[in-house]
Amino acid sequence: MSGTGAKVLQLFASLSLLIALHEAGHFFFARLFNTRVEKFYLFFDFLFPFSGLLNFAIFKKKKGDTEYGIGWFPLGGYVKIAGMVDESMDKEQMAKPPQPWEYRSKKPWQRLFIMLGGIIVNVLVAIILYIVVFGVYGEEYLLNSKATYGIAVDSLGRSTGLRDGDFIKSVDGAPVDRFDRIPMAMIFSKDQRGTIELVRDGKDTTINIVPGTVNKMVKMQKGGFIMPALPAVIDSVFPNSTASAANFKAGDSIIAINGVPVRFRNEVDEQKTANYGKPMTITIMRDNAPQTLTVTIPKDSLLGVKYKPAEKYLSLDKMKYGLVGAIGKGFTFTFQQFGNYISQFKLMFGSKEVKASESVGGIISFGKIFPSEFDMRQFLMLTAFISIILAFMNLLPIPGLDGGYVIFLLFEMITGKAVSEKVMERATTVGLVLLLTLMVYANGLDIFRLFKH
Repeated sequence: MSGTGAKVLQLFASLSLLIALHEAGHFFFARLFNTRVEKFYLFFDFLFPFSGLLNFAIFKKKKGDTEYGIGWFPLGGYVKIAGMVDESMDKEQMAKPPQPWEYRSKKPWQRLFIMLGGIIVNVLVAIILYIVVFGVYGEEYLLNSKATYGIAVDSLGRSTGLRDGDFIKSVDGAPVDRFDRIPMAMIFSKDQRGTIELVRDGKDTTINIVPGTVNKMVKMQKGGFIMPALPAVIDSVFPNSTASAANFKAGDSIIAINGVPVRFRNEVDEQKTANYGKPMTITIMRDNAPQTLTVTIPKDSLLGVKYKPAEKYLSLDKMKYGLVGAIGKGFTFTFQQFGNYISQFKLMFGSKEVKASESVGGIISFGKIFPSEFDMRQFLMLTAFISIILAFMNLLPIPGLDGGYVIFLLFEMITGKAVSEKVMERATTVGLVLLLTLMVYANGLDIFRLFKH
């Protein structure tokens, strides 16, 4: 399966796994401290956040004191811990005297671990997945200095002042060692309006990042507007294709279209797109001599050629990790990604350049980050990153999220006075309504963008 269906399945599998493991973290620490867990649910068995509406489960089974189930509302999950004010809003239970097996009877530090359990597991899951990826697949990357033909850019890249064939050396004076780190260096440049130092036509050049560029990058969720430039040399021609009929051959190098010189594949693709359905003269270099071929490519169709693989022109650096190295890399990479996400979050809500309304997204935005064809390495890397996002978001000090409960517990541990259950109930209600509002807002933006495009 490929395309949208593959994206949906990957998103569903990734989120289901991470939600179940997050709730398992709460469950583990609750049971560790002899606290009764009444429910363990993947997804909600009610219309979140209204615990009394549409109460039914797709599956449920009681084992011991705990009912395990799968709810019908697929945006989250929960564990119902006895004696705790949570999304279930079980006021009847809270009106009874505390019991030894209840959450409210435990010491503050024990309750703190129960509340942090999901976040701890999310961080551990990210570490383990990164260890697996680096241990099994290693690491492969292109050093900026080894981008043989410089960069290739699309319209967004050109709007920044970059040009095909530029060799980027640094951003704001800081060298960028790996090619794939260029976009992030631009996003976090000085006030998002920094400078890019590069070599153009053999001369050192400095350009300013155009105001609005970073907002476009975040809004369009694009890091791929800068790619390694590659020559348009044909490796093979598909049978019964437009190229085959026009007598293209393996080894041909495309150097011009309609008399306009082209150096790289992206330039060829742009000229083809601009001339769909029209006769095109394509100049090729064959046996060290130029030849001109005429073709007409139907709209939304293909020329029918396969270019020589990128590895023919780019020398990738590869690193293999043993067990110890993979463990070390898994830990350091997890916390690097955590730091990157915090920086992106701050940028989204604290930058004059980036508009939150154009960069915030919901479930559809999550789905778009998955590739249209399943790739195990990509799936594990993206699942690990989403696990980091879930850990961070749950740590936010919003009542109804783990971070909200942590704030109340820290207050109790510092002052020695517990927050009253009445205050907890009201704060949780406000927090759940806020979460619902944010959820509707984020997913509403996704839907609006779909119709807009």
